[in-house]
Amino acid sequence: MRSDGEATRARVMAAARTEFARYGLAGARVDRIAVEARASKERIYAYFGSKSALFAAVLAANLQETTEQVPRDALDLPGFVGALYDHAVEHPEHLRMLDWARLEGAPEALAPSSRPGPASADIAAAQAQGIIDPAWDPDDLMTLLFSLATAWAQSPELLYTGKTEDSDAALERRRQAAIAAACRLLAPARGEALPA
Repeated sequence: MRSDGEATRARVMAAARTEFARYGLAGARVDRIAVEARASKERIYAYFGSKSALFAAVLAANLQETTEQVPRDALDLPGFVGALYDHAVEHPEHLRMLDWARLEGAPEALAPSSRPGPASADIAAAQAQGIIDPAWDPDDLMTLLFSLATAWAQSPELLYTGKTEDSDAALERRRQAAIAAACRLLAPARGEALPA
C-alpha cells in the first residue's frame, strides 16, 4: 500500500502530464496542477523544486514507460517500429511533451541514454553482420525509424487526404505501412550508396 506522500506524488505526476502535454512548459500553471492533483503548490515545490524540474520528471517518466514497452533488440527493429506506433496511439501526450521539450529549448530533459530502442553499438554490430544496411549512421537510422513509427501522430493524414480516419482498420493499415517502410530501410542495399 502506498503512503499518502507517494499517492500525492503520483497524482501530481498524472496531473502534470496532462497539463504539460496541453500547454507546454511555459504555458503550464502549477496552480492548475495542484487543483487537479488535490495537492498544495507548496507540496509540489517541496517534491520537485521548480516547474521545469517537474516537467523534466514527467518527461523522464514518459521516456521510461516508452522504453519499457518497445523492443531493445537491434535484430527486431520492425518490432520496435510496431511497438512504438502502438505506444504513440495509446499515449499521444508523450509525443506532445517531446514536441514541447524541443520547441521550448529543454533538450537537457532528453538524455540519449534514456532513448527507446537499441543502442547505437548494437545497431552497428548488426550492420557489421550484414543484417542491417551498413550505409546508415546508427543514430540517423533510429531517428528515421522513430519518425516512421510516429508519422501519423506527428503529421495527420488530414494534411494529405482532407479527412481523419480513426477506425481500427485504418490504425492497423498505418501500423503495417510503418513496419513495411522500416523493413525497406533496414534491408542491406545492393551496391547502392545513400545520397550524399
